[in-house]
Amino acid sequence: MMPGKLYIVPTPVGNLEDMTYRAVRILKEAELILAEDTRVSSRLLSHYGIQAKMTSYHKFNEHATVKGIAGKIESGLNVALISDAGTPGISDPGFLLVRTCVESGIEVDCLPGATAFVPALVNSGFPSDRFVFEGFLPQKKGRQKRFSALAEEERTMIFYESPFRLVKFLEQAAGILGAERKACVCRELTKLFGENVRGTLNELAGYFTARPPKGEIVVVVEGKDKKNQTDV
Repeated sequence: MMPGKLYIVPTPVGNLEDMTYRAVRILKEAELILAEDTRVSSRLLSHYGIQAKMTSYHKFNEHATVKGIAGKIESGLNVALISDAGTPGISDPGFLLVRTCVESGIEVDCLPGATAFVPALVNSGFPSDRFVFEGFLPQKKGRQKRFSALAEEERTMIFYESPFRLVKFLEQAAGILGAERKACVCRELTKLFGENVRGTLNELAGYFTARPPKGEIVVVVEGKDKKNQTDV
């Protein structure tokens, strides 16, 4: 029996119309779909008339299930991995399964598609030729240390953040990177009420203190300006 294949399939970060034709076809043909949250993914699959066996694959069970899934693919099953939004493996489960499959000689095919940080970076207006993707910073221990390590970073920096921690994030960033450092907060990308709010870190902290945010958030921060650096 020929071994199956693992497909990494990006899903929309908000607008359901952002699925590609190929992504829909792969999900329709897959014999098993691994979903971060089956309740969330069922809405997407229903929208496109996709009827396939779906099972949960998330950060709480991936270590326990990854070898079993790889075994199913080796036995001939074609499996598709999706997350709630965006590309699996980018601040979402996926890396462990991909690595296991690669080490086992299983073919992996990652489709191009949606991921939140790319439109946020382009929308920000900051240089996008070189950038640093940090994803989610540690919630407690190591958070300030990570900010400090980025204080001299000259490339544009991209972060994911929870709406409940956004103001704290902006205040901490302002304290370490500089209150006048420019940034752009991208909220609910591709959705009807999405917004891109630009300003200094200090201004953005005040803005979102007065207007508590909701939804998925990407923060893009400009790199340190070389012209303002002084020789030591």
